[in-house]
Amino acid sequence: MVIEPGWTVVSSDDQGIGRVDEVVGDMNADIFTGIKVLTGLLGKPKYVPSEQVAEITEGRVALTLSEDDAQMLRDWEDVPAP
Repeated sequence: MVIEPGWTVVSSDDQGIGRVDEVVGDMNADIFTGIKVLTGLLGKPKYVPSEQVAEITEGRVALTLSEDDAQMLRDWEDVPAP
């Protein structure tokens, strides 16, 4: 997995969304399905599907979503277990 916990997650308009808490997928099969993003002290963790990831660079994950759209991501607790 290229993405690591603690990396910054930003919106398509370069606004900070949070930081990576967990990478979701099957490491053995090298399949990346999404990331769990911590959104702040009072915010609930969010699930970002891999389809919403636009670019991965060292220490940073950029999304295809604007800051407003990123606020509408599903809460982590609402995502069904694989």
